[in-house]
Amino acid sequence: MEIIKKPIITEKMTEMGESLNRYGFVVDRRANKIEIKAAIEAAYDVTVEKINTMIQAGKAKSRFTKAGVVKGNSGHFKKAIVTLKDGDVIDFYSNI
Repeated sequence: MEIIKKPIITEKMTEMGESLNRYGFVVDRRANKIEIKAAIEAAYDVTVEKINTMIQAGKAKSRFTKAGVVKGNSGHFKKAIVTLKDGDVIDFYSNI
């Protein structure tokens, strides 16, 4: 089971990373806080102080096309907000 799926890179999460030393990740829905903490520490070589998890519900989407209305939905996912120890930083842009 791959626990960390992808980091959340938005303006809000970037601001939280700079000011509060918190980073967001999309994680596997079956993973618990202990597994998420171990995966983050192993992947980024940092010390995790606190983890907040939440399940983001999917949203109904529709769009109008020439063929008519197309309806669907976005999937739901689990999000983890990770607070790191002071002095630790995760740089998502170093591999670019």
